[in-house]
Amino acid sequence: MSPPADAPAPPQRTATARRIAGLALPALVVLAAEPLYVLVDTAVVGHLGAVPLAAVAIGGTVMSVAAWFGTLMAYGTTGRAARRFGAGDRPAAIAEGVQASWMALAAGVLLALLGLAGAGPLTSLLAGDPETAEAAAGWLRIAALGAPGLLLAAAGNGWMRGVQDTRRPLWIVLGANVLSAILCPVLVYPAGLGLTGSAIANVTAQSLGGALFLAALVRETRALRPVPSIIVSQLVLGRDLLIRGAAFQACFLSATAVAARFGVAAVGAHQIVLQLWFFAALALDAVAIAAQSLVGASLGAGDEREARDVARRVTLAGGVSALAFAALAAAGAAVVPGWFSDDPAVHEQAAVIWPWFVALLPFAGVVYALDGVLIGAGDVAFLRTVTVLSALLGFLPAIWLAYAFDLGLGGVWAGLGLFTLGRFVSLMWRWRSPYWVVTGVTR
Repeated sequence: MSPPADAPAPPQRTATARRIAGLALPALVVLAAEPLYVLVDTAVVGHLGAVPLAAVAIGGTVMSVAAWFGTLMAYGTTGRAARRFGAGDRPAAIAEGVQASWMALAAGVLLALLGLAGAGPLTSLLAGDPETAEAAAGWLRIAALGAPGLLLAAAGNGWMRGVQDTRRPLWIVLGANVLSAILCPVLVYPAGLGLTGSAIANVTAQSLGGALFLAALVRETRALRPVPSIIVSQLVLGRDLLIRGAAFQACFLSATAVAARFGVAAVGAHQIVLQLWFFAALALDAVAIAAQSLVGASLGAGDEREARDVARRVTLAGGVSALAFAALAAAGAAVVPGWFSDDPAVHEQAAVIWPWFVALLPFAGVVYALDGVLIGAGDVAFLRTVTVLSALLGFLPAIWLAYAFDLGLGGVWAGLGLFTLGRFVSLMWRWRSPYWVVTGVTR
């Protein structure tokens, strides 16, 4: 079946700054839309009081497990689709998206059922007091219904990035999140639904986005049946991404749990700065999306030199962009926390971790760019090992020592620093080595 009229042109692998920007800028809007909505949601709920803010922190941390699966869907699909697209086989690239969407639907339904059944026990485990746990459980039981749409949207983003189409995802994701950002304050305040309104707005955006990505897939192809052989191949690649993602989840779930033990103000401040960190991370990941697509296409076409040039350019772009983010964060240290909470105790706790946030951003920008290079190259086994070791030897020991010795949020964010720097050193070494460059349709 021929591609739709608005489909992108055949692959262009030349890694000019204009080409990278042409893929990265639309991806930037897509990546920033969801965390920007979460920041809006945090600001809206934060003015309900410290307990609702802490409840969203706990419930949102549990829902980040679904986002983790979404990242797995998107990144695994992008690399595989990009290699086939670079080799000139667009139908095979689209087929990767079809099978990823089947996996996304199955995983999303399962996560929704688990969220409904386990909301109470999970939030009680993470929260520091019963009132926060009860409020978080109520929010989570509704928000979990958005998991299928969230994962379908992730799979859609993955195959579209693989065929170097970042414009259609832009309009889909932006439209869904703008609608939800309008709904959230309306449902929370004039409609009087409070936390329930926040959860409904989340589900609305995620479900609408998933439906629109499915519609785009149907326009591309009528070959929509599941193909077990492709799904199995995706699962094999996904194994390493799954383990890597599990290391991230263990770190951030543990960090939220430890922050909650330091009090409601501490977990509220941690939620604010952590969401700003996620926002910066996903925005900086725009160049990594361009790297995934261009590196995959270059290696699929057998062009090793072009793949190396992409890696060099996106690493530089990631570092420079992160420096700009750090400068903005430093300038806003006295102002930004007030956007999310009126509580002076929350502001005081945010001031403790703000220097960590600013100092780590430049290193994180390089790390995210190199993540994109290696995912595009299919070198996910190395990423898995580095992430697990950085978690086990850096992040997790530091935050649990912070809890044991009552070091507060500074100790928690010191653990994030060790995690980031461990990955930075390892990925820089890999980038300069020849081991990640393997040409061909498959690695």
